[in-house]
Amino acid sequence: MATTYLSLDQAIDVHRKTVEISGGGALGHLDLGLLEGVLAHIQNDDYYPEFEDKLTHLFFSACKFHCFQDGNKRIAITLAAQMLLFNGYLYCSASFIREMENISYHVAAGSISKELLHDLIAAHLADEMDDEDLKLRLLAAISGHEAL
Repeated sequence: MATTYLSLDQAIDVHRKTVEISGGGALGHLDLGLLEGVLAHIQNDDYYPEFEDKLTHLFFSACKFHCFQDGNKRIAITLAAQMLLFNGYLYCSASFIREMENISYHVAAGSISKELLHDLIAAHLADEMDDEDLKLRLLAAISGHEAL
């Protein structure tokens, strides 16, 4: 099945709606060129062959690149959730939003690496978030300890 991607205009609209609905903040942007590059780059199957690879890069980049004045952690969650919805992952989109709220904070803070984020997203898509090893890795990352 072909992947459906977000356009830059859709991403800007998702940001506006996210900020308005989630309690406010600045609607301005800092560097939409970065976001446009991310949205184009995830379409390259050589770099991002699997859906979870694309979703991870989108989430990580939206969270870390600060393309918007405000709401970058929120936009990472909502852009990824929109990709889930566009691509038929209805079964996990609501739980993704809930579970990724804390994850986005730790990604932005640098506690959760892109590799661990990938593993978390892949586990979420596979409904395997109860994996003990993954939980231990997450705990180690957010508590600042080496992986157990």
